[in-house]
Amino acid sequence: MHSGHPTILATRTLHWPDEAACAADAARLARHPAALAALHDAFIALHGPLGAGKTTFVRHLLRALGVAGRIKSPTYGVLEPHVGGEPAPGLAISHFDFYRFDDPREWLDAGFRDVFAAPGLKLAEWPQKAAAVLPVADLALHLSPQGDAARDVRAEAATPRGEALLQAWGPAPA
Repeated sequence: MHSGHPTILATRTLHWPDEAACAADAARLARHPAALAALHDAFIALHGPLGAGKTTFVRHLLRALGVAGRIKSPTYGVLEPHVGGEPAPGLAISHFDFYRFDDPREWLDAGFRDVFAAPGLKLAEWPQKAAAVLPVADLALHLSPQGDAARDVRAEAATPRGEALLQAWGPAPA
């Protein structure tokens, strides 16, 4: 689907001293009107080592988008579908975890091309494992653990939609 590295249009660095800060940033993204509009068809890629907080961020974002019920990691099933509630009623959300992804034929066999072509928010952990078949991410989050709970996050926008998402975060709250 894409080749080479995407052009980065904008970058922002975030610092989450604890999980509450991660939750607050996820909520800010979900509640900002322009970001909420952009999330309806966005692809967000999450990078980082095991335990970096990728799934934690996704859980907080899904909760902020009104997803009810249990939110589990799609590590074994590769894809967990969700539907948004308030403030994003009916939003189709696809949470991918490509950690165990090995064969690009799995992509076709599982119908993931159709999922990415359909409207809705796509969130992918370990996107580098499926890089040959994934489209360019609107927003890439690179999470780096800094001790027990702290995380540094480099957010890179590669599309105008990704730029809208970055702008929605605005300056960090004082």
